[in-house]
Amino acid sequence: MITVNIDKFRNLQLTLRDRWKTSELFDNSEADILIIPSLSIDQRELLKIEGCEHYEERLLFSLIRLRNPRTRLIYVTSMPLHPSIIDYYLQLLPGIPFSHARHRLLLLSTYDASLKPLSQKILERPRLLEKIHNALRLDKAFMVCYNSTYWESELSLKLGVPLYAAAPDLQLWGTKSGSRQIFRESGVPLPDGSELVKTCQDLANAAADLWERQPRLQRIVIKLNEGFSGEGNALLDLRPIMNFAPGKADHIERVAAISDRFLHLRFQSSQETWANFSHRIPELGAIAEAFIEGEIKHSPSVQGRITPTGEVEILSTHDQILGGLDGQIYIGCRFPADENYRCELQELGLKVGRKLAEKGALERFAVDFVAVDKGNGKWDIQAIEINLRKGGTTHPFMTLKLLTNGRYDLSNGLFYSQQGRPKYYIATDNLQKDNYRGLLPNDLMDIIAHYRLHFDSGTETGTVFHLMGCLSQFGKLGLTSIGDSPEEAEDIYNKVVEALDQETKQPHKE
Repeated sequence: MITVNIDKFRNLQLTLRDRWKTSELFDNSEADILIIPSLSIDQRELLKIEGCEHYEERLLFSLIRLRNPRTRLIYVTSMPLHPSIIDYYLQLLPGIPFSHARHRLLLLSTYDASLKPLSQKILERPRLLEKIHNALRLDKAFMVCYNSTYWESELSLKLGVPLYAAAPDLQLWGTKSGSRQIFRESGVPLPDGSELVKTCQDLANAAADLWERQPRLQRIVIKLNEGFSGEGNALLDLRPIMNFAPGKADHIERVAAISDRFLHLRFQSSQETWANFSHRIPELGAIAEAFIEGEIKHSPSVQGRITPTGEVEILSTHDQILGGLDGQIYIGCRFPADENYRCELQELGLKVGRKLAEKGALERFAVDFVAVDKGNGKWDIQAIEINLRKGGTTHPFMTLKLLTNGRYDLSNGLFYSQQGRPKYYIATDNLQKDNYRGLLPNDLMDIIAHYRLHFDSGTETGTVFHLMGCLSQFGKLGLTSIGDSPEEAEDIYNKVVEALDQETKQPHKE
């Protein structure tokens, strides 16, 4: 682990107060934005996501910032991006000549496909580091990343460029156990659960304690403390061991039964095994948390931002689309969240954001919830975790915001374009089918053009694609389908799927 002078890092961040607004607003101020889309998270957890090596493309919405004619952008990736992917984003810019935008964009690559975080790869290449440094106007530059660790902080200090993200020593508030502490301190409702444990024995004890506090529990979620997109979650089903429930057995017997039951955990990742999972517990830590049951249950989230001046702003709400065996894995999202609870989500998000701001956090945060319908329009909403990074809802919302230059209305949780139309979307990182494998980025462009699937800047509706680099090898694609109603957004999304299915259907063999 590298060490970073946190005081020096924070002092450099103070210069953001004069520069950060260019990251969001369309204005004519000069800025150099350095995009480092490094997924600096546990690499073994990251490997559970198919095509993870292409997730550096998720921040390509940042190219839309080039609609500001005085913005310059440097985008660094592990491997070079296909030229047609870059062309696709630059052609989305309304009113800006392609050549003008392209001249203000510098694309750099480490030519290193290994699983190291991108920031580490850059630091290992002094000549590349010097090239980035020389390309930046340091008095006008700031750095944007996917998540902030000591790698990103060291890169920030080496370049002399402030990083617009929470300092690495604050990332503990984005872990599962750290999130629970913030919720308690903020007065935000959360499910009953355990403190952080580091051994399988302690985890079994914590699960038994939880069961004793909640004798009616049927299931418990076991979470690795630094899991990603729900892939580090497992479900402990208590129903087969009801003979050891509170009142039917003593604590020691219950712990033993739970320990045996760990061998039958339902993992959200198909690649996971108890042998591997149990080895990660001493390394990453784990918690046990009550599984929230409910017949009608949604998984909403709220996104916010803490500015360099300390203000807390709510940016959006979403209903998450979850998959996996037990609905724990993030698949996509709908914007905005259900009108029955979106304003309450905003209030809860503000509470969390203010507490994070007290701790010194900066820039993006998101809070995931579970909402259970209790009837008569009432919902039981409980907070599950905090993400102190750009998440799966960041790029769809920023794509909408940067393309339309619209505004989010806190009074009703809707987003309005400059024409005054409310906008809705459905987005995913996980449109994946075997028959899509082999499609090249240029093939996708042909399909987009033939079926007129592109985003229309006149009507401000249509689809914006991402993760195009995943398509050929993994048959996987990301997209954001934007409409003037939830129904229209869904219809636009379905037309994309129908077109791709039509173009990739296998000929019938006799």
